[in-house]
Amino acid sequence: MDSLIEESASLEPAPVPAVFSPPLSDKERSKLRHLQGSSQGQGKQFVFRRSLLDELFEVNHIRTIYHMFIALLILFILSTLVVDFIDEGRLVLDFDLLVYVFGQFPLVVITWICMFLSVLVVPYSLFHTWASHYHESRHGTLWSLLLGALFLLYQGLGLGFLPTFVVVKNSFPPASCFIIILEQVRLMMKAHSYIRENVPKVLALAKDKSSSSPVSPLIPQLSHYIYFLFAPTLIYRDKYPRNPTIRWSYVASKLLQVLGCLFYAYYVFVRLCIPQFRSISQQLFDLRAMVLCVFNSILPGVLVLFLAFFAFLHCWLNAFAEMLRFADRMFYKDWWNSTSFANYYRTWNVVVHDWLYYYVYCDFLWVSKRFRAAGMLLVFTMSAVVHEYILAICFGFFYPVLFCLFMCFGMMFNFILHDRRKGPIWNVIMWTALFLGQGVIICLYSQEWYAQRYCPLQEVYTTQTCSYIFSK
Repeated sequence: MDSLIEESASLEPAPVPAVFSPPLSDKERSKLRHLQGSSQGQGKQFVFRRSLLDELFEVNHIRTIYHMFIALLILFILSTLVVDFIDEGRLVLDFDLLVYVFGQFPLVVITWICMFLSVLVVPYSLFHTWASHYHESRHGTLWSLLLGALFLLYQGLGLGFLPTFVVVKNSFPPASCFIIILEQVRLMMKAHSYIRENVPKVLALAKDKSSSSPVSPLIPQLSHYIYFLFAPTLIYRDKYPRNPTIRWSYVASKLLQVLGCLFYAYYVFVRLCIPQFRSISQQLFDLRAMVLCVFNSILPGVLVLFLAFFAFLHCWLNAFAEMLRFADRMFYKDWWNSTSFANYYRTWNVVVHDWLYYYVYCDFLWVSKRFRAAGMLLVFTMSAVVHEYILAICFGFFYPVLFCLFMCFGMMFNFILHDRRKGPIWNVIMWTALFLGQGVIICLYSQEWYAQRYCPLQEVYTTQTCSYIFSK
């Protein structure tokens, strides 16, 4: 199996650099590199390449694993039908849980449209206004501070506070919350990338006193910005490598797989999670119950991890990439072969990792000139805070389990299981820690979800009273 994966990975084409920005003079390129810092180099290079799973699924041995997951989904459906038939005396096929978690969907769509239109208009207009007048203004620094403050105000208030207020005010159910909050984070990161990539070009041209080139070629066209808002990347470029045609059958298959993963997750919660936590809520809390709960949550936790990876990072992003003819499909790498958590963090979600690396880690090093450990700590802290913010808003309570796992065990494993750890045993250790972490997350967040709904803080309940309420 290892040799097949290595052989498939070796088929990846060699990177072919492409020009993604308007042509600049040698002096302007030198100034731009100086502004970006030597640690960033030329930034991320986009090339023509397929997603790794698309290549692996061409190998029959690998595709069989995919068939095994489909068979498990069929068994979940059959077991649900059989149990309902035995209990109810008829075939019951309802999706009450799906209907609940995706509630208030029309309001979700309206909120998303408002968010998208604001991102489409505000960052582009602010940058266009700043770039058009900065080269001619005698108060360039004051002009930059003013429009920069307006951009930060928009990021904090327009994209940060208002969508969160709508979600909390209207008590969106979990899945609807995730749609809005994840889109909020994605659009904020895209707006930052657009400004961060284009400002240095204008500054480099403005500092070149001998240059008489107009600044207008450096202002991206609106069509480029719109394409970037939909493209499956968080790194802005004026142009990306594009495929010649769209395979609509490929798009349809990926969207159907996303739908299949949605139903798969539904049956995982219905068959493996809800019965377990409904049962544990009827007994007194003790250490034995907690340990059993964690280990019983490992299987659903791992299945949810695989489904989230396959549905979003592979199917959803590839579907949009195909519709947009976006040719660079490296949304993830072979994270399953990682022998260190440092490599796992880099390869699990390449899209987000690239943004954190170039705009947080490299920019921090450019400012501080050193302190790589501090830059790494900043990246971990930002990632942990954002993940915890997403879960707190979507679940409706602050329970920093994921934050503690990120900042404590994540940082510890990042330095202990580092890149010098090689060999199969380290891959086993990585998977063991990952499985156990998923069990802890599913167990603790599920217990807190039940407690928040059936043991409100306004009244004092004993453990026996809570157990009675759960049983009812």
